[in-house]
Amino acid sequence: MSVILLMIPVALILGALGVGAFIWAAKRGQFDDLDTPAMRSVYDD
Repeated sequence: MSVILLMIPVALILGALGVGAFIWAAKRGQFDDLDTPAMRSVYDD
C-alpha cells in the first residue's frame, strides 16, 4: 500500500512534465510544418 502512495504523486509529476514539454514545444512552433521535413529526404539535391 505504501508503494501506491509514492507512485501516484510521481506519476502525476511526470504527467505534468510531459504536458508542460508539449505546450512548450507547441508555443515554439515545433509542430507548424509537418510535411516539409518528411519530403526533404525524398528529393535529391
